[in-house]
Amino acid sequence: MHKEASKLLLTNLFHLIFCIMAELALSPGKSGARQLGKLPVRVDLTALVDLAFLLITFFMLTTTLNKQKKLPLTMPDKGPVDVGWAASQTLTICLGKANQAVYYLGLINKPIIAPTAVANGSDMEKMLIETSKKVYASTGKKMIVIIKPSDHSIYNGLVNTLDELNVTQTTSYAIAAITPQDVDVLKSKKVY
Repeated sequence: MHKEASKLLLTNLFHLIFCIMAELALSPGKSGARQLGKLPVRVDLTALVDLAFLLITFFMLTTTLNKQKKLPLTMPDKGPVDVGWAASQTLTICLGKANQAVYYLGLINKPIIAPTAVANGSDMEKMLIETSKKVYASTGKKMIVIIKPSDHSIYNGLVNTLDELNVTQTTSYAIAAITPQDVDVLKSKKVY
């Protein structure tokens, strides 16, 4: 008896699913007259729409979206720094306001290239390439860049400068705190 009840339950379940999935509706014809031709068919698409939303939800949850690209940055340890490079191969870039910067080669009190204002972008890229060639020609070594953001610089200016270093394949660079002498240079160039 248990088997017959489960067969009946299963049959009723399939019948219910069939009725929900595809409902055939006959349009009422004229009374007493025989209808010729095709019968109109109406298909209930509710289950298909439900299935479509389930699939869309599944693919949205399992798909990975574009991940943010990160630029690797290694910060030095705090404490005294033993400088092992010459001032003749050190380029300092002081970031100012409105994506402007001032750069100089060497020390601030004895610059090899005098402090000069430059805008981020193609001007910065051109300056990095030319200065790198000049440093390599005079010292035979690669150029080292020190980036010093000021209080009036924005984060985007720092990111743009790091991008330019990446584009010009400058591999040796550091981010350092700006000094009062560098702030004075930024003020004299009206970039602070």
